[in-house]
Amino acid sequence: MKRRDFVHKSLVLLAFASGGTAIACLGTKKSKASYTIKQFEDEGLAHFSYAILVDNKIVLVDPARDPQPYYDYADEQEAEIIGVIETHPHADFVSSHLQIHQEKQAKIYVSRLVHAAYPHQTFDEGDHIALSDTVTLVALHTPGHSPDSISVVLREEDKDVAVFSGDALLFGSVGRPDLREYSGEAAARRQELAKQMYHTVHQKYAALNDNVLVYPAHGAGSLCGNAIRDVKESTIGYERAHNFGFQIKDEQEFVKILLQDQPYIPKYFPYNVELNKKGAPTFEQAIKAVSVLPVTGTDVSQTLVVDTRGSRDFRASHLPQSVNIPDNKKFETWLGTFVDPEDNFYLVVGDEIDKEKQLSKAAKIGYEALVKAILIYKDHQGQQFSNFDKVDFDKNKADYIILDVRTVKEASEDPVFENVVNIPLSELEEKIATLPTDKPIYVHCASGYRSSIGSSLIKKVYPNADVYDIGSEIIEYKKSNRNKR
Repeated sequence: MKRRDFVHKSLVLLAFASGGTAIACLGTKKSKASYTIKQFEDEGLAHFSYAILVDNKIVLVDPARDPQPYYDYADEQEAEIIGVIETHPHADFVSSHLQIHQEKQAKIYVSRLVHAAYPHQTFDEGDHIALSDTVTLVALHTPGHSPDSISVVLREEDKDVAVFSGDALLFGSVGRPDLREYSGEAAARRQELAKQMYHTVHQKYAALNDNVLVYPAHGAGSLCGNAIRDVKESTIGYERAHNFGFQIKDEQEFVKILLQDQPYIPKYFPYNVELNKKGAPTFEQAIKAVSVLPVTGTDVSQTLVVDTRGSRDFRASHLPQSVNIPDNKKFETWLGTFVDPEDNFYLVVGDEIDKEKQLSKAAKIGYEALVKAILIYKDHQGQQFSNFDKVDFDKNKADYIILDVRTVKEASEDPVFENVVNIPLSELEEKIATLPTDKPIYVHCASGYRSSIGSSLIKKVYPNADVYDIGSEIIEYKKSNRNKR
């Protein structure tokens, strides 16, 4: 989609992406921009946060765990962070709102329905924050993703210019209504929230003008919604014309469609909601509190071990019963999928640089508090994983169990081998017992990342089983299949 498709004629939009952030300066053609919106992006969690700058004052919307990028931006602009708005208690990341309040004396604005345990100013339907004589932030109650969700409308001279929609209105989609299931009211709760989302879309967002810019808290790849478009900004007009939420006018049909085919819910989501309601500890202090222990001499037999090294290094040598979750953009999500927030674990890294990087990623979802210690593996001699033998595999496929850990949709739309067992990685842990172990098990995904996790999970449960990770070799098999079609 070209940018001119959704920028109103009376606005000038200058946007660029650099170093994980994007910035948009908006204002009338005849006058200097009276405010600046800077978008910060965390690709791993598909998370967007925002800094709204007006007259050397900044209000943040849905900030990430590490507040330093916002502090750096404020310093660059010679501005003061005066407020933080939380659109709702987030499930997929931990916010730095409490730390920013403590360090910058910024007010935290949040709906009264959150029942937040930290110092805050309630910010509900119709409440506003005046940033200048012409620029105001106005709250909208927009439930559906959660009962306590709010959106923030940026208004200039009584004209709505942008809406920060949290997890409610997304690009081409709307927020999922099933993330409060842990309350014990699963079916009824999701039905109720789905109905609320219908009214939010058709009464709240539909009332905004077409040229109002849309800035949600999440983009493509987030588990807080389904089928989110891979863009960084949109308009109400574009969403009105293309977003299924606006297209479906019947409430029952809307609810039915919204509840279909939602992604899985990682274990860490409920934990993050509660942590965000309380407010997380200071980022740097939480990181520094984690100790480092030598691999040799550390008894890991009674504690989960998460090895973050690459799959090749892991197969060559690893600690017994380790789960291999290699570093990549989705590390945090898979960590929070397989590690229960009530458990402690050892975090294995390759070197000192990896230690800081992986611990910071774990902290994005509040899991630094669960790390019993960091173990720097280096040249330790541990257990080995047999490498994939392509020649033998090609000759004897019928003698093996071939496990595809892609999603059901991926497996059905792009089959690679015949007679495979398909168990999505997100479901593998609970279904490992269904796998027969009288034959060697060959695990594959789409690129080799998920199969590394999956094969290590199986080996952890069945240490004597013959388990092989097809790994990145699967890419060539997929290419070959497509060439035959």
